[in-house]
Amino acid sequence: MSITILGIESSCDDTSCAVIRDGVLLSNVIAGQAVHEAYGGVVPELASRAHQQNIIPVTAEALKRAGIRKEDLSAIAFTRGPGLLGSLLVGVSFAKGLALALHRPVIEVNHLQAHVLAHFIRQTPDSSRQPQFPFLCLLVSGGNSQIIRVQACNEMKMIGQTIDDAAGEAFDKCAKVMGLGYPGGPVVNRLAREGNPAAFSFAKPQAPGYDYSFSGLKTSFLYTLRDALKENPDFIEQHRADLCASLQATVVEILMNKLRKAATDLNIREVAVAGGVSANSGLRDAFCEHAARFGWNVYLPPNAFTTDNAAMVAMTGYFKYLEGDFCSMDAVPFSRTLISD
Repeated sequence: MSITILGIESSCDDTSCAVIRDGVLLSNVIAGQAVHEAYGGVVPELASRAHQQNIIPVTAEALKRAGIRKEDLSAIAFTRGPGLLGSLLVGVSFAKGLALALHRPVIEVNHLQAHVLAHFIRQTPDSSRQPQFPFLCLLVSGGNSQIIRVQACNEMKMIGQTIDDAAGEAFDKCAKVMGLGYPGGPVVNRLAREGNPAAFSFAKPQAPGYDYSFSGLKTSFLYTLRDALKENPDFIEQHRADLCASLQATVVEILMNKLRKAATDLNIREVAVAGGVSANSGLRDAFCEHAARFGWNVYLPPNAFTTDNAAMVAMTGYFKYLEGDFCSMDAVPFSRTLISD
């Protein structure tokens, strides 16, 4: 009998619902929230209100595109955390209400684990390229920079993480200083293609073990602009592409140095990347270069699965359904957690 999972994602500012049947993606609908652009970042109260407006029509559209009725669902998976509590409450409450109405079980999903398991989403029944266990996954986004050792779908251990800022946060804050708007990461990526990555040199903070640090890089970038603007008020405008290319090259080098060390120490050649920053072209190029240089088998997620999406939630829910790993109706969302919690 087929297993059909509805996934609901509402951890930040994207309302998303997806349907997966027997591991194959049938639909993945995402409603963004442009309202935050004017504020230079996500406003939690506005995000939760927009989720309330979007959750029903997005779910209805996901079911329609999947070509199924809500009665065909086997279970409902939802992001329990980490994320913004107000946003999570909308998704969690809706999932519970729908499950009660349909007499279906609910499955809680860790948002970070879902990003890792996005690599197992099959867009067609004959899709087969997936990481082999054990593998390393570099999870990089606006809020997370982690190296995760994945032994199985239900067994992950974080072996390194940022001790201060995340890589995506560094991109966004440096972009803001240059007046590139929010979110700045995609703009930096676009401009970097036109610039010289060796034009400027920025600090590369060293954290112990496999951990990361990006606060020193942000400070170094800020001081570079401050000193240059004293001499030339048009410095940013004249060197924007080179600044973006040099910033991106520095972030990628920091990320890859620790990942390479972990892969060498643990003797693992199966290496994946996930999270919003995994869409960055410089990071993707570095993965391909490392594959050729070190014999890695690398896994780069489709761009549609790099940012927050319900397909990864439904995929995780599918694996947990197979194990009978359901949760009770009194499960509440959480704002912070570790990948191994």
